[in-house]
Amino acid sequence: MSELRTTLVQADLRWEDIDANCHLLDEWLQDVNTSDLIVLPEMFATGFTMAPERMAESMQESRAVAWMQKTAQSHNAVVTGSVAIEENGHYFNRLIWARPDGTMTTYDKRHLFRMGEENEHYAMGNERALVSLNGFNILLTVCYDLRFPVWLRNVDCEYDVLLCVANWPSARRLPWRTLLQARAIENSSYVIGVNRVGDDARGLNYSGDSMLIDYRGDALIDEAPDRAFVRTGVIGRQSLEDFREKFPVHHDADRFTLHP
Repeated sequence: MSELRTTLVQADLRWEDIDANCHLLDEWLQDVNTSDLIVLPEMFATGFTMAPERMAESMQESRAVAWMQKTAQSHNAVVTGSVAIEENGHYFNRLIWARPDGTMTTYDKRHLFRMGEENEHYAMGNERALVSLNGFNILLTVCYDLRFPVWLRNVDCEYDVLLCVANWPSARRLPWRTLLQARAIENSSYVIGVNRVGDDARGLNYSGDSMLIDYRGDALIDEAPDRAFVRTGVIGRQSLEDFREKFPVHHDADRFTLHP
């Protein structure tokens, strides 16, 4: 049965400096040689900027997207994280799933964080995004999405991994950690949550708490807060299937229709 080697990159981002962040991450990833998936925080190239009119770039011209594609090829691994993107006069907080062969899948953040005025600067996405890697189906999500279990509901075990990239402030680290574990338990899936550390220009502090969690809610990666790190963990498909067979809660899940 297949395994998925996943690298969590918990970085202290440079505020609104795309080139500096890409250079920083190049240094951090130098020793990552045996990974299938490299996961970066939300808006890893700029921090959680509310100035997309200055910082957002088109998919064709985005320095961050080009860096992701180059990095995916050089590491022979999928690279994922979100960036500020301009498209047809609108701005999106867009998660990029960049494959080594140059192809990409994208997901535009559905739930925009109104308490940070994200909804006033970015357009809302309307479609979920499922991708596959090494035999695992993976649902792509961004930060505030984590608070909305209906959007993330794993109907008929359609996904095996829930991936969430974030800029989640330390003042709310308990909800972040609790929700990551709750989503794993209620959906019988692995969960990958990658957050940033440090302070941003708006005075917000980030403790990180990036985690790799199994389908029981147990943490496979859970480092001490407030420090940057790069760490790779391995998850297995056979153990997930064995658990779902022995504890098939998905058969008793409520049916519903989702209206984005």
